[in-house]
Amino acid sequence: MQANSEPAAFYERRLSDSDSHCGQFIPCYNPHMNALGIRPRVAELVFQLYGRPLHPELFDIFAMRRFEREGYEVRIWITRTGHVITFENDDVLLTEVADADQSFSAQRRFLRYHMRGEHCGQFAACNDIIYHTSFQVETVAEGIFVTLHDELLTDGAKRGILHRFPASHRFAPPPLGYVIVETRIDCLMFSTFHTFPEENTIIKSQTVIERQRP
Repeated sequence: MQANSEPAAFYERRLSDSDSHCGQFIPCYNPHMNALGIRPRVAELVFQLYGRPLHPELFDIFAMRRFEREGYEVRIWITRTGHVITFENDDVLLTEVADADQSFSAQRRFLRYHMRGEHCGQFAACNDIIYHTSFQVETVAEGIFVTLHDELLTDGAKRGILHRFPASHRFAPPPLGYVIVETRIDCLMFSTFHTFPEENTIIKSQTVIERQRP
């Protein structure tokens, strides 16, 4: 089955001073950010799935993408500490969050994991929609991290949505947030990569949302 990682209906926006969710490109208050606005440590992050929308003002959004296909819509936000991906059709709304733990309400929360090691999860929504996800937190040697970082930069120039955050110092690689979407018949696949140079760590996840056939 042929995959399409760049649907024609895709469009991308980078937030500017005039259209930031705060009206200016000034981060909203988030108690998990330090004074320099640097990403928190990986140990402070969580991966969650909700059956409800989450308001954009809860996050510092640096890049976004939205696309529509017949029967559904997908919204992707790259945030300061990860991503938020929302899938919505007439029957189902699912919001995947990989971000700092802000202690959101547990209302309609279906999955929750701390960002450690490897995890897999699944949720069966209504009307035969199935959500599958897996993620891995990988810490590697500095030289390997730099190689992987450069590969993500190269790939991000060709497809997907990539955001480069400010580096911690002049010679350090910048943290990256990178999301790739592939569409197939009755199936969506999201691959995400978030890098943390100060810890030589990459968080990788893959999510599939599919409609099961009888």
